[in-house]
Amino acid sequence: MTLTERLRSLFGKILNSLGRSLAKIGIKPDTVTLLGVIGNCAGAYFIHQGQLQIGAWIVLTSGLLDALDGALARELGNSKPFGALLDSVADRVSEIAIMLGLMLYFLGHQDETGCLLVLLALSGSLLVSYVRARSQSLGSDPKVGILTRVERCLVIFLSLVFAKPLIGLGILTALTFVTILQRLFFAWKELH
Repeated sequence: MTLTERLRSLFGKILNSLGRSLAKIGIKPDTVTLLGVIGNCAGAYFIHQGQLQIGAWIVLTSGLLDALDGALARELGNSKPFGALLDSVADRVSEIAIMLGLMLYFLGHQDETGCLLVLLALSGSLLVSYVRARSQSLGSDPKVGILTRVERCLVIFLSLVFAKPLIGLGILTALTFVTILQRLFFAWKELH
């Protein structure tokens, strides 16, 4: 069971309750998705400004919105393909925004190591998602891996809260590439 599935089982009732409340007042899932992206962009701004802890809490709150949009869609009974596509694109835009905030932060400190780690961590993160999406199009669904989106968000959050972004980026870089290999191996076994 992945961390995402564990969290969903722990907090599913709370998310469903919040989804019901939002549905009653007419909030749409796509609206929540877009608010999450806006929140992550705001978090990235604070990260760029060197206010890492504030950025971390905004990013965490935005991540909760990401979990809530799915619960709201299920509550409304309209889990539509476009909503799933928008959610996936929003996740990638959010990751890119956060990494851009970190890149600008490191550029401001003339930290070449930080810039390199941002590039590597972002590349790994995008490839984790790409391998799953491409595998799905071929008939496999490799949800496996040590660092799925939820774990990546937690690593970034903790590294920002403790003002140790280099450590977080190092972990992301190493473990996203391990996750890519895990997913490729899973898909190879299913598709070979």
